[in-house]
Amino acid sequence: MTEQTALPDAPGTGGAGAKPDAAVVRDALGVGVAVGLSGFAFGVTSAGSGLTLAQTCALSLLVFTGASQFALVGALAAGGNPLTAAAGAFFLGVRNAFYGLRLSQLLALPRAVRPFAAQWVIDETTAVALAQPTRRAVRIGFTLTGLTLYVLWNLTTLLGALGAEAIGDTDAWGLDAAGPAVFLALLAPMLKDTTERAVAALAVLLGLGLLPVLPAGVPVLVAALAAPLVLWARGRRAGGAEDDGAVRGALKDDGAVRGAAEREDGR
Repeated sequence: MTEQTALPDAPGTGGAGAKPDAAVVRDALGVGVAVGLSGFAFGVTSAGSGLTLAQTCALSLLVFTGASQFALVGALAAGGNPLTAAAGAFFLGVRNAFYGLRLSQLLALPRAVRPFAAQWVIDETTAVALAQPTRRAVRIGFTLTGLTLYVLWNLTTLLGALGAEAIGDTDAWGLDAAGPAVFLALLAPMLKDTTERAVAALAVLLGLGLLPVLPAGVPVLVAALAAPLVLWARGRRAGGAEDDGAVRGALKDDGAVRGAAEREDGR
């Protein structure tokens, strides 16, 4: 990805590479509304897992990262230990810290504002912000996506939790799959090279393969090992290729030396 630590503060449509504010607003609202409505599925799933209305709403208000919320209530619904379920949700949420490192450079917000902006550092706001060419567009995209998502997600969480009894069996509706489906839809376009695809594939194999043998929530933790394992294997393969190249080069040089010596002897 091209370094963007010094983005221009181009206003509106002015400046090279600038993007019209209207286009940024359209993108931000599109993502915010589409994903925000899936909070209804979380509210229904959470209430169906045995959490109270207050607990369900508190998760959306304070945690506000859909994948972690679904992972937590899913593990609890499967009978997992609360600490294990919380650990799985925590490790899924750690990715937001890495998003924050990047966004802090692009947004360049005042120090007093950063703790509040951190609450909105999630997959969707990061995706919209990183797609913008100027700091002004980054700030508009991040802020509007975060605001739209936060309001809609919490509102639909409340509605979903309140309507859980009327809906009945949430498993029959398959609403527990809505969160993972949204997450996969956002993730898939980002898997652009072989290494990223290998990490995703290995994580799926680890998570699904270990589901029958490990307690609920633990397979998610194990699946997190996919990234370091693939990077380690890639490093080993690259190192081996370099060693092979060095050996071939040495053999070639040695052959050249021997050939020169033989020609000299022939004289």
